[in-house]
Amino acid sequence: MRNPLSDTIVNIKPSGIRKFFDIVSEMKDAISLGVGEPDFDTPWHIRDEGIYSLEKGRTFYTSNSGLKDLKVEICNYMKRSQNVDYNPDTDVIVTVGGSEAIDIGFRAMLNPGDEVLIPQPSYVSYEPCAILAGAKPVIINLKAENEFRLTAEELEAAITDKTKILVLPFPNNPTGSIMEKEDLEKIVKVIIEKDIFVMSDEIYAELTYKDKHVSITSIPGMKERTILINGFSKAYAMTGWRLGYACGPKEIIQQMTKIHQYAIMCAPTTSQYAAVEALKNGDDDIKEMRTAYNQRRRFLMNAFKEMGLECFEPYGAFYVFPCIKEFGMTSEEFATRFLKEEKVATVPGTAFGDSGEGFLRISYAYSLETLKIAMDKLSKFITRLREEK
Repeated sequence: MRNPLSDTIVNIKPSGIRKFFDIVSEMKDAISLGVGEPDFDTPWHIRDEGIYSLEKGRTFYTSNSGLKDLKVEICNYMKRSQNVDYNPDTDVIVTVGGSEAIDIGFRAMLNPGDEVLIPQPSYVSYEPCAILAGAKPVIINLKAENEFRLTAEELEAAITDKTKILVLPFPNNPTGSIMEKEDLEKIVKVIIEKDIFVMSDEIYAELTYKDKHVSITSIPGMKERTILINGFSKAYAMTGWRLGYACGPKEIIQQMTKIHQYAIMCAPTTSQYAAVEALKNGDDDIKEMRTAYNQRRRFLMNAFKEMGLECFEPYGAFYVFPCIKEFGMTSEEFATRFLKEEKVATVPGTAFGDSGEGFLRISYAYSLETLKIAMDKLSKFITRLREEK
């Protein structure tokens, strides 16, 4: 029998995040600090709107690109949060999570041999999605001394005549790093000069703790060359509702919608009705959750300081990225020993790219009580490691 499998997909590595959670699922009393999922329930008024849509029998397909009311609210959100105008009829598509938007965005824009610049450490889907679209991923290794921000010099050095898209993964998973307005303005000069496009993944836009998030689409000259990715999973604790969206130039959105038509048809109808309510009346919910995350963030930074564990201060998302290089182990070795000896699961930095070596991703989408127990265990563990040296 001939080989039934695609060489392309066989050669793509499985997600490095899942390995540790397969172990954790079978380990009694283990604490997991690895999942990038809010520990809050979806706010009740949002759930209630979803329930109401079912009670009213709204179980039909929506239009391929999404409910008109939802697309209008997405445009209203972009206007009030970033002062950027989008047309709900032509510039927006509602997707099955932000992940689908990344996938179909690449497939709509890339030709075989095009290069996609992917700053790492970053979300695990960008590289495989670029490969599946026939493109060549080109990795830009971000540096801890720059707080894992992308510099104009790093960007310019990576661009070739085959470069078509830059992925801009900020606020960043796994590092928690952000790009402030002045950072963006510096790279915008290079982007426009080199005539490349941007896929800006802003799923953590509402979870910033220093200043309000600034989208690259708000900088002159960038809206017309940017696909903005966002969604409801992180800000509104709606991971299981599987709902995201993309905003961008109508000619790109039109082709993304074509792929979406054939592969998906439309995003879940119940979720779309709930998302309208989220955008209309969910700002207070975001504020409450953001305040709780910030409290946890500050607790972890103080705990690391007391342990003498190096960690730059992250100002976005809900992750910290402490450095464990002093212990002379790889990230995977450290995470594996920590899990086996203290029953606490974290994610090796290398799950997010080679430049994550020497770091550990810890999520603070967990209660303070859980984090306190986990930090006590981490303190004991690294004390033991230092005594072994």
